Amino acid sequence: MKNRTIVWILLGGGVLGLFLLTMVALVLTASGGGNAAGFGFGDRIQIVPVEGTLVESRQIIEQLKRYEDTESVRAILLNIDSPGGDVATSQELYREIQRLREEKGKTVVAYMSSVGASGAYYVACAAERIVASPGTLVGSIGVIGEWLNYGELLDWAMISSIVFKTGEFKDTGSPTRELTPAETEYFQGLIEDVHAQFVEAVADGRGLDIAQVREFADGRVFTGREARDLGMIDDIGNLQDAIDLTAELAGITGKPQLIEPPPPRFTLMDLLAGDISGLLPLAREAAGTRLRFQYLWK
Repeated sequence: MKNRTIVWILLGGGVLGLFLLTMVALVLTASGGGNAAGFGFGDRIQIVPVEGTLVESRQIIEQLKRYEDTESVRAILLNIDSPGGDVATSQELYREIQRLREEKGKTVVAYMSSVGASGAYYVACAAERIVASPGTLVGSIGVIGEWLNYGELLDWAMISSIVFKTGEFKDTGSPTRELTPAETEYFQGLIEDVHAQFVEAVADGRGLDIAQVREFADGRVFTGREARDLGMIDDIGNLQDAIDLTAELAGITGKPQLIEPPPPRFTLMDLLAGDISGLLPLAREAAGTRLRFQYLWK
């Protein structure tokens, strides 16, 4: 009888221990992927990386929204190292950051390390403050649209492309033929409009006149020091300076706790049936047979 009691005590203790370990793991995950700095219940800063070519917004928006209703996460620091990317992706991220600031009261600061250009700079302009190193490449406010044209290759191979369409511009941008003068004018009009949207977003986010922004919105990149003089960024500093500034703006005293995302994990199922754009960020670029407008520095 005594032995049976001991067995039940050991089994119960094991189950309780397993339960406690599971709960600790869940708390660690919720507080930043198991980082010691992320574990805790004081005022915290969430670090959100914005890296590489911006080809889709879903993953970054999921990170931005993760703690939107968690009061202890007082601020978000965007850690940007990107040449930009798709127009819509940049605009979606810009709007989500605005929403978090206006509706959720989050403090958002952008730090740009090596590159914060084109669409990445567009995203940064939604933040309350922008910090960059003196040599960070900043700006490239402009739009690019390009695709591959293999019409001459088809002619060489004596292959014809046959198209049925209902309007003059339905197959504009076809990779099998040259643009007509009317199509060139049409595309240039689209690009000018998308560029105007970029200029307006920078002017609104940075508190500048549109005329001021147009002076440097010609596709050029600037060093961080030059960008500060132009009003494109606020402060020169490193990542730690950006963290300290974020804590100050959010009213966090002492050393702030940081929530850093866990590294992305890809399984065999992701490769077989999922979206592997995270693994192959340039996969969409490689196809190149369809015109895409991009806020991208090349």
